[in-house]
Amino acid sequence: MPELDNQHALLFFHKHEGALPLFEAFVEKILTMHPDTKLCIQKTQISFYARHLYACVSFLPVRKKAELPDPYLVVTLSLPEPLESWRVAAKTEPYSGRWTTHIVLGSVEEVDEELLGWVHQAYLFAGRK
Repeated sequence: MPELDNQHALLFFHKHEGALPLFEAFVEKILTMHPDTKLCIQKTQISFYARHLYACVSFLPVRKKAELPDPYLVVTLSLPEPLESWRVAAKTEPYSGRWTTHIVLGSVEEVDEELLGWVHQAYLFAGRK
């Protein structure tokens, strides 16, 4: 597990302390699957890189506030095709053949095999760039 005691991480989770267990569950499983992953902690997102960026977590308001769980964390994946699932909060195609997909997590249980499969797809896709 990466150290989260640096100033950037503290700023990132400021006002969202309840989301820290969601992040910890997510990052633990990602680093187990893909130990070559590097994290870049910024003010508004934490990015996951292997060869290239393949995922990030943020507090992006992808739904109306009343529709977001408390706490929540948004997982954003870069995929080669649109993801069809009720779990997808929003998706866009910023470039031909590259889909940005946002998934809202509201509980540790949502860091499941389905989500991890999508993360793995994003990891493989980023490796082909």
